[in-house]
Amino acid sequence: MLTTASVRPHTVLHVTEKTHSPEYRLAADSIRGLRQDLFHDAFAYRPLPPMATDGPLLRRLPGRIREGAAWLPHAAVTFVALLVINTAFFTLGGDSGLLLGLVSAGVLLMTLIRPVGAFWLSLGSAPVLTVLSDHWDMVWPPSGVLAHMAVMVVVALRTRPRTGVWMWVLTGAYGFFTSFVFFGGFYPAGVGPLFVIGAVLLLLVTLFHVRRDAEQEVAVQQSVTAVERGRRTLLEERTTIARELHDVVAHHMSVVAIQAEAAPYRVENPPPELEAAFATIRENAVAALTELRRILGVVRAEDYQAPDAPQPVLADLGNLLGNVREAGLTVTETVTGAVRPLPPGVELSAYRIIQEALSNALRHAPGSSAKVEVSYVLGGLGLRIVNTAPQGLVKPSPGAGHGITGMRERVSMLSGEMTAEPTDDGGYAVTAFIPVAPAEAAPADAPAATKEQS
Repeated sequence: MLTTASVRPHTVLHVTEKTHSPEYRLAADSIRGLRQDLFHDAFAYRPLPPMATDGPLLRRLPGRIREGAAWLPHAAVTFVALLVINTAFFTLGGDSGLLLGLVSAGVLLMTLIRPVGAFWLSLGSAPVLTVLSDHWDMVWPPSGVLAHMAVMVVVALRTRPRTGVWMWVLTGAYGFFTSFVFFGGFYPAGVGPLFVIGAVLLLLVTLFHVRRDAEQEVAVQQSVTAVERGRRTLLEERTTIARELHDVVAHHMSVVAIQAEAAPYRVENPPPELEAAFATIRENAVAALTELRRILGVVRAEDYQAPDAPQPVLADLGNLLGNVREAGLTVTETVTGAVRPLPPGVELSAYRIIQEALSNALRHAPGSSAKVEVSYVLGGLGLRIVNTAPQGLVKPSPGAGHGITGMRERVSMLSGEMTAEPTDDGGYAVTAFIPVAPAEAAPADAPAATKEQS
């Protein structure tokens, strides 16, 4: 018989992952970094590409000179290599000096194609250079010191600051090891200067890396900011257009509902079918208006107030031009073609395009004059607003580009085309065409209206 006392409780085992101390992880990461920077594919072929010539100074040079300037890093390394040969020859003289200089220069030139491998050859060739120089009181001869420092600088520039630190540590370790083993603890000539000057040069290289990375990060952030600003501007313009069209459509739907409700009372003894049809029209109009307000209401700002007056149309263009003239802009207006009523969206968009173009002329071209051309053609409506170059001493105000974006959105919404570009005389021209499908054929005797106003 089993009792409670005879039942052994289950033993729960918790397996915990073995953790290491922060010092151990730091050492492990350092060894991993050393293996990755200086041992992994150390002699891989990595040719130095030409330098970019789009900087603030190089891009101002003429074409051929700018193309040649792209090879300045290669020329600089070659110049230092020649300096190493010259130093070795005039320091030691004879064939041994020339041979020592050629070996050091060859290792330095190798940094252009196999940078990490060049460092290992430079470090490993130190005993050979000592033998060739016949100076047993130095770890490196003067030309070798110059070549090795140049190798470390070039490799650090081509890789990363961490690689420079490892090269500096290994170089110092080699110098101190040599001094203890072969010089009995006496620091021979070349170890101290190489250690100190190498630290200063690698520090400068690190600062260069930090500044370059910061500039790249700033450039990326500026690009992202510009893209986000453009998207926000586009959304703001679309929101404005949606608000205005909402007001236009809501006005017309309200008229439809009112007329459908009043129509049966204008007919004496209307048949039931007619009353039912008008009632259906009114119900559909009210339902559509309700849905329109509910869906498009989200684009309204909290402080947005619907305009008391109807949205402007091309017939109100005279008032707009009068206001612009009072603001100091000389404007002439030309209307060609058979003037006819257009869909409300087309009328509103055309009015806003002209309004924005004239506002841009006031802001960005003070003292100029403008010309507005409105063309009623068979397939739609053409607009052209041109302003001359700014005149006088008043400086143009900078713009954010929202106006052009809004005009393009309005034209694109109506499947039209638009161009906005400077003119040859220093002015600016905005040209747009908005297609309009003819609802009915125009009368044959409709006069072609041409109006000019200044």
